[in-house]
Amino acid sequence: MLPIADSFEHVHRGCEIRYGRGRIADLGGWLGERDLDDALVVCGSNTGANDALMDPVREGLGDRLAGIFDGTTPDKRVETAFDLLDARAEVGADVLVAVGGGASLDIARQATLLAADGRDLGEIRADAEAGPDALGELAPGSGPAFPFVVVPTTFAGADVSTGGSLEVFAAEESPTGQPVNVSGSGAWPVADVADPALFETTPQSVLAGSAMNGFDKGIETPYARDADPVSDAAAVHGLRLLSDALPRVAGDRPGGEEATDRAVVGALLVQLDRKISVIHAFGHGFARRYDVQQGAIHAVVAPHALAYLFDEVDASRRALAAGLGVPTDGRDDDAIAEDVVEAVAEVRDALDVPSRLRDLPETDEDDLPAIAEFVAEDPPMARAPAGLDATAEGILGVLRAAW
Repeated sequence: MLPIADSFEHVHRGCEIRYGRGRIADLGGWLGERDLDDALVVCGSNTGANDALMDPVREGLGDRLAGIFDGTTPDKRVETAFDLLDARAEVGADVLVAVGGGASLDIARQATLLAADGRDLGEIRADAEAGPDALGELAPGSGPAFPFVVVPTTFAGADVSTGGSLEVFAAEESPTGQPVNVSGSGAWPVADVADPALFETTPQSVLAGSAMNGFDKGIETPYARDADPVSDAAAVHGLRLLSDALPRVAGDRPGGEEATDRAVVGALLVQLDRKISVIHAFGHGFARRYDVQQGAIHAVVAPHALAYLFDEVDASRRALAAGLGVPTDGRDDDAIAEDVVEAVAEVRDALDVPSRLRDLPETDEDDLPAIAEFVAEDPPMARAPAGLDATAEGILGVLRAAW
């Protein structure tokens, strides 16, 4: 195995990735060098109560810690982002430090755009009621109103990203009967503190729940129609690290610090030039209808979605084989495809995650046709491999197989 550096820095689209055990300790000094003096920590209540995690964060910030907002929740409500902006104003913070999983990182990211957007809560809701065109994006053409730092502690892959959304209306509140979300795409963090020691404070069940979400970013990138050699290189090497490390960190195989280090670096790599596509579209189809964790849907669907792709197109199966340790020399494409699907299923099955849609209490088999229709039209499907005719009927077949 290739060795992992003890620590490194790498700038990606203006975000300084600061990797290494104990790197949280110098965050306050790093902020001070950039004249950022008052940091508001953003997290959920469970993270905020986890002293094994929060003590190093507090110590790392030192006298630059202006306060802690521990009100984020998995549903990522727009009201929470407004509450965060109120808390920031109250303590006079000039930077946010988002700690934890995807929800906290996304809420902090979108709050920086919400502040730049200028609309208040009533205006956002009124625009949402008027329809998608009226709602639009947050702060189009603008950057964040103030900087933010991310400190990930799960493998969801939400840190080196401009993604994420805020829920304006839940399904039961919505005029259309479907959830309505708003998001912007112009906010990159100024720094990503990737400290493996902080991941080790996260319960294994939470790491397992996030693992396939991050892992699938590496799977999707090589087969995306806009993939290139640079995105392939990062994704394939990230898969090499994750396919070995995730079962040892978040699953049933012996792990240790080395495995955590490799998993954290792998999770970084698959994000750097990620191209979310078919599997994420499946996740969105279920998220639009149910309150279900994206990682659970990704875990169930990934092998079935890959089998569907390989039946229809090449889908970069040899690149994926290289990342997953599947031999290719002298083998035909069909055999390689079968082993790639099996390798993904083996990673999934080593984690404490569901393997069938029927095992998720939120799901209803009668909803599958409607979900298939949504998946077929979801924007990430535009990145599906060239030559794929992704019909709702074909997608329904995948869902039936996953059921």
